[in-house]
Amino acid sequence: MAAMITSWNPEKKHSEVERWICIYPAYLNSKKTLAQGRRLPKSSCVENPTHQEIRDVLVSTGLPVGVENKLYPREQSKEMLFRGRIRVQIKNDDGTPLKPEYSTRESVMKFIGEAIPKLKTRQNRGI
Repeated sequence: MAAMITSWNPEKKHSEVERWICIYPAYLNSKKTLAQGRRLPKSSCVENPTHQEIRDVLVSTGLPVGVENKLYPREQSKEMLFRGRIRVQIKNDDGTPLKPEYSTRESVMKFIGEAIPKLKTRQNRGI
């Protein structure tokens, strides 16, 4: 049986999945309002990102990434397209950043917002 993810605990190490940051596609969706869950300015967001796109972009950074079959609580639609939560480890066990350029949740999300439009799947949509 898979290990259950327990509630947050400051005693846990940063390498444990419970301490990794969570990113829902809604955080980066330019079609959403702040009240609907968008976390960045629209200029830093992309239109309807999927958890697969977010995962693909983060894997390229070399950071440890995990995908969970979760639905964002504020999401109105229950469709599979809107499911998915990404977990990313950004800190070592001693609290130092794994990669200095991705030391905060905001820096990771801004990178995702810049990188998703560069994906080949996004490039071909205009044709």
